[in-house]
Amino acid sequence: MSLLSVKNVGKSFRSYRSELHRFVRWFGLSAKPSEEHWVLRNLNFDIQTGEAIGIIGSNGAGKSTLLKMITGTLQPTEGEVQVNGRIAAILELGMGFNPELTGRQNVFHAAGLMGFSAEQINQAMPDIEAFAEIGEYFDQPVRVYSSGMQMRIAFSVVTGFEQDILIVDEAMAVGDAHFQQKCFHRIQEFKRAGGTLLFVSHDPGMIKTLCTRALLLDSGRLIRDGLPKDVMDLYQGLVSKRYDMGKKELMLTSKNSVTNTEIKSTSIVMNGDAELMDFKLLNSKLEDVICLESEQELIVRYKIKFNKYFERPAFGLIVRDKIGRSIFETSTYSMGLEEKPVENGKIVVVDFVFNLNLKAGQYSFSIGVANNGYSRSEFEEYSLLMHDVKQIQVIEASESIFYGGIFNMKPTATIDLLER
Repeated sequence: MSLLSVKNVGKSFRSYRSELHRFVRWFGLSAKPSEEHWVLRNLNFDIQTGEAIGIIGSNGAGKSTLLKMITGTLQPTEGEVQVNGRIAAILELGMGFNPELTGRQNVFHAAGLMGFSAEQINQAMPDIEAFAEIGEYFDQPVRVYSSGMQMRIAFSVVTGFEQDILIVDEAMAVGDAHFQQKCFHRIQEFKRAGGTLLFVSHDPGMIKTLCTRALLLDSGRLIRDGLPKDVMDLYQGLVSKRYDMGKKELMLTSKNSVTNTEIKSTSIVMNGDAELMDFKLLNSKLEDVICLESEQELIVRYKIKFNKYFERPAFGLIVRDKIGRSIFETSTYSMGLEEKPVENGKIVVVDFVFNLNLKAGQYSFSIGVANNGYSRSEFEEYSLLMHDVKQIQVIEASESIFYGGIFNMKPTATIDLLER
């Protein structure tokens, strides 16, 4: 018997002309919805005891909806989900926590809802408290917690009891590196003990490391069930294809437009001394790209027009992750390049060339221009600063090693056995 069986499952969200129409359906009477949107359709798969399954797909593919149906917080519109064991799920961290209760009290409530007795909870409490590592905050109201502290409590309580199936939905994206490593090791221990894992993530390395099998959802349908590497390769191919289609559409729009494409930015600070005329992301063949495989050469090229004389112009670049955190900053001043004067009215083309050895994900680029140099750490005295001028999607290189963090530092290692 399968531990989990999903048979012909579909989920639709419906809108009705009135609440009366919705109400009569509760009693099995017919009432046609005014709108019906299927987020999942015709899903079929079985999961056996001890398997580690990765579930992947773009935003909106239906991953979270599927997990909610497996845990029972949503019911399928059609088909059946059959679970033959106890499930622990980390879907929305801290969901259901009472902000006025302490962390300890919330553990009692959460574990009680999971079906554990007061005796079982008291027995597990010391381990849960120790694993969470939030000290005296464990006995303070959750309303004073940071999101990272709530994540620690949620992960600790869910993994603090023996379960048949553990479901983790991007939970380890929250919290510091130390706690993420603890979570990773605890999941590994759960797997070694014979537990069954459902893991949702966009991180190819984590899927390949934790999982023995992967399911790819696309537009609400299961399009691949197989080995993690094969499924991730298909997923990244779909991501690349969609970015290429978006690029072609943008080019067609530009050709049919009377005016030039406007350079967009989330924020602009300028004094009129310099202006951005053009910005491009290029591969090693000097082709425009909006999607690139990691470990490949990227050229960030931008064109600046000067509206006054600059005695010592310096040009800067910032790379940011998808939530806006700066992950790399530099400038021609910081790099020790010669600062040649530029006359009023002149145009300068700046190229930053580097190997894009970043983790798979979306990144944006900011640029800065200053007179008389930069500091060596940040843009301080600038004439023009534009954030998030353009974005790029990085997909994982097939030959890349698995690594944590953001950058692949391409280490080498040696192992020597010493004889006594």
